[in-house]
Amino acid sequence: MSRRVDPVVVGLVANRLHSLLDEQQAALVGTAFSPVVRESMDLACAVFDSAGEMIGQSSGGTPGHINAMATGMRHIVAAHPPETLADGDVLITNDPWMTSGQVNDITVATPAFRDGRVVAWFASCCHSPDIGGRILSAAAAEVFEEGLRLPILKLRTADGPDETLERLIRANVRTPDETMGDIYAQVAANQVGIRSLNRVLDEFGLDGVDEVAAEIMHRSEQALRAALRAVPDGRYQASADSDGFDGEPIHLEVTVDVTGDTVHIDYSGSSPQSRHGINVVLNYTHAYTSFAIKAALAPEVPHNAGSFRPVAVTAPRGSVLNCVEPAPVASRHLIGHFLPSLLFEALRPAVSGGLPAMSADALWMTVWRGGGIDEPRPFTLTVFGAGGTGARPDKDGLNTTGFPTGVRAAPTEVLETLTPLVQRRRELRPDSGGAGRFRGGLGQVVEITRHGGHEWTVNANIDRVDFPARGAGAGAAGAPGSFTDLRTGRDLPRKQLVRLDPDAVVQLRFPGGGGHGDPLARPVERVLDDVVNGYVSIAAAREQYGVDVEYTGDPDALVRPPESYRVRSATPRRSGG
Repeated sequence: MSRRVDPVVVGLVANRLHSLLDEQQAALVGTAFSPVVRESMDLACAVFDSAGEMIGQSSGGTPGHINAMATGMRHIVAAHPPETLADGDVLITNDPWMTSGQVNDITVATPAFRDGRVVAWFASCCHSPDIGGRILSAAAAEVFEEGLRLPILKLRTADGPDETLERLIRANVRTPDETMGDIYAQVAANQVGIRSLNRVLDEFGLDGVDEVAAEIMHRSEQALRAALRAVPDGRYQASADSDGFDGEPIHLEVTVDVTGDTVHIDYSGSSPQSRHGINVVLNYTHAYTSFAIKAALAPEVPHNAGSFRPVAVTAPRGSVLNCVEPAPVASRHLIGHFLPSLLFEALRPAVSGGLPAMSADALWMTVWRGGGIDEPRPFTLTVFGAGGTGARPDKDGLNTTGFPTGVRAAPTEVLETLTPLVQRRRELRPDSGGAGRFRGGLGQVVEITRHGGHEWTVNANIDRVDFPARGAGAGAAGAPGSFTDLRTGRDLPRKQLVRLDPDAVVQLRFPGGGGHGDPLARPVERVLDDVVNGYVSIAAAREQYGVDVEYTGDPDALVRPPESYRVRSATPRRSGG
């Protein structure tokens, strides 16, 4: 820095930036058109210095969006240097190799001007409800099949919107109003951030944010380096497998080299890039890797460009974690979401407090479509759902919680209001959490049908059907998932378009998280509580935990209070685990 910045001012401005980013996100969510953004919050908001280095992010948002956008902003600033921009310009792109790895994710970036010069950038990245091409799945053979790909373009200038570009977008998507409505919301939210930033600069008498931003980033960098110095130097390794596509699994390997206050993560040994759309661009690999390192070692450190600096990430060119154009990438999250659990596996021996067991990991994303010739109101709806997280070293896993993504499930009322779909069942899935001293988080069971007597389709972008989440320290694996038509009893194809009869009933059984520690070390009263709450069945309590629980109440009762259960016997408990 050219001069010393008052540390009190740095702290105050950092807090104000955090607040105005939440204001930016609130504006985005409040004005968005699609439930993907409005309800599920599949988004990220961030502020950057004049060179495009990320200063901070909003409280919400997914690591795959925010961290990939942080590296993606460098492409945007390189394509449009500050001297080529004017106040009123707004830039847009969804290029997978420049941003978050799939064409469905649209980044909108706005330069913030003050006294005629760029002093900062505000940007957001949102999952579009549709971007054309194949409905989001892993079935494409090239990225060109996956939808409209936008290079870095000017969406707006001071003279107004680029109407030709807007018409082009609307003509290529199945949800023109929702898609453009969300883009308008991104533009408006960036403006909210810019107005608030100018008020902060006025209040503190600053002519820009760069010097304060440099100190904010420096503090995060030093905090993460301190956390790395607490990890014993060494090489740590782990491997895992995912379902892949159509019976061709994907193998992942990682080597973590910790040296002093730096860490190098290398994914050599992982599968080569796939012929199908489950490939991951290096931006996205870096995003979930840097998130995992911070989550494992220093979760309290603010996430910004400074916290990325001690973390080096490599993956072989042409591998599934560093795919080469024009590889298909639409369902890249089905591989990318495995990386935090994989890194936790590698680092578990090095972290004194321990790390969670493997989680269900990949977010389950279903895209429902009714667009037949006789469909009275054609619809395309993306629905998210989560399995269980892995058990922690001192706590049970979380039920039906999106990790590492943080994306939410939309309420049933939203699904049924916007479409003729009917969610006839949505409940926790007993016995899906891996047994252990600390139990893995439960998955859920969801059943979907529809009104109207018309054919419909679904793309289920799901994983952990073939490879369930492993436990840690003698803990058991979580239950695998499944995807079936209850009417026919057949398993349905995953990650590709499935055509459904009008009376089909689709059941999704979400996977559970792995258990942590010896199940026979779980206290008897905790096992009894699990049975009373419906998390663990009487049979599983006996077989997995050695606790024989008896139900003494009315066998036809729908409400079964705790006093209607008792423990008849229990295998002696083991210590530790």
